[in-house]
Amino acid sequence: MIPAPFDYVVPSTVEEAVRALVDAGEDAKVIAGGQSLLPVLRLRMAAPTTLIDLNRIGELRGVRDEGDFLVIGAMTTHHDIQRDPLIADHAELLAKATATVADPQIRHRGTFGGSLAHADPAGDLAAPALALDAEMVLHGPDGARTVPAVEFFQDFFTTAMRPNEILTEIRVPKFTGWRAHYEKFNRVAQAWSIVGVATTVRTEAGTIAEARVGLTNMAPVPLRAWAVEEALVGQPATAEAIRAAAERAAEGTSPTADGNADAEYRQHLARVLTGRAVSTVIGG
Repeated sequence: MIPAPFDYVVPSTVEEAVRALVDAGEDAKVIAGGQSLLPVLRLRMAAPTTLIDLNRIGELRGVRDEGDFLVIGAMTTHHDIQRDPLIADHAELLAKATATVADPQIRHRGTFGGSLAHADPAGDLAAPALALDAEMVLHGPDGARTVPAVEFFQDFFTTAMRPNEILTEIRVPKFTGWRAHYEKFNRVAQAWSIVGVATTVRTEAGTIAEARVGLTNMAPVPLRAWAVEEALVGQPATAEAIRAAAERAAEGTSPTADGNADAEYRQHLARVLTGRAVSTVIGG
């Protein structure tokens, strides 16, 4: 199908993009990589009057070091996240998760900020962002504000972004020296996650000193597996300790039932995949 008619605006700065968004009103849409929005437009499941393309705003691309944080431009592609040396050194979990997104063509066009703003509960990058305590920097007509990931994701395809705001940067604390893994289960290659587990762990002398675990598609929003983290910290890095902690992965979850899996099966997958993910980190 062909999308409904719309005006097309291509700003060159964040200020121009915000102004265009305000001028266009509530029927405007912002496009980043377009990997989620374009199919929706073609199916006419959305019919914005104005499309605001962020691809010419150079300041929204790239990764930079700001002391205790990495700052990732919202328009940085999955491909660049996967290969950036700062990400590899200080936020390995993002690189691991990004490597599982769709296929190389999608990863060359899709963007980190676009994926987070889309807020699909089956998307692979929200749970890692949550596990890493990322912060979203939003720009609107009143300036910039920062929203932590735990407050950013609010419901299915719903975030804390206001209609006249744009996600411009993601601030990620450094997890230097932590090892990470992203384990996902899907029915066919390149499909959305039925369940995903984002794990990053720091060990000291054979003991799990710190652990972060995020869950994909186990609720309308990404979740931290707090019970697993609590069960892991202070334990020896053994298969028995990991297995016991993984059994708590489904606590506090509310997965949906659909054509891919029912809720009970998703909870089973969460326990199995958590065990695999943590074992890979500890043993890898």
